[in-house]
Amino acid sequence: MRPMMKHGARLLAAAALTGALSTAAVAQDGPAQVYDVAASFEDTAFAVESAIVNRGLVIDLVSHVGAMLERTRADVGGDTLFANADVFLFCSAVLSRKMMEADPLNIAFCPYGVFVTETAEGAVQVGYRHLPDGPMQDVEALLDAIAREAAGL
Repeated sequence: MRPMMKHGARLLAAAALTGALSTAAVAQDGPAQVYDVAASFEDTAFAVESAIVNRGLVIDLVSHVGAMLERTRADVGGDTLFANADVFLFCSAVLSRKMMEADPLNIAFCPYGVFVTETAEGAVQVGYRHLPDGPMQDVEALLDAIAREAAGL
C-alpha cells in the first residue's frame, strides 16, 4: 500500500507556465496518484506538455479520452464522465532501457502516461497510474515530478 499523502490546502507559486495556484495532493490508495489543480484544463494540459518536453522527452500521442467517451456515449449509454480528459503518452529511452534490462516484460508499462481531467463542475486534476515496485519506481518518480510540476506543487 502506498503512503497516504496529506490532504489540505498548500498554496504555492504555480508553474510559471500556468500562472495559477494549486492545492495539495489528493490521497489515493487506488490505481492512480492524482493532484487537484486550481488552473484551467487548458493551462494544466499545456503545463503537462511543457513538463514532458522540457525534460527532453517526446510526446508520442495525446489520447483524447474524454472526447471519445462523449462521442460514443449515445451509442453505449451512460453519463458524461468528463468535460475534458486527455492522456499524454511518452517514453524515456534511459528509463525504458533500465527497466527493460531489469525485466524485458516491463515493456508492458511503456509508453508512460500523465493524464489531465476536468469534471462537468470544472474541477481539474492531473495524475498518473501507480507502477509496480522495483525498477518501475524510477519511472513513477518521473511521472510524479511531471504531475507535480504541472499542478504547481
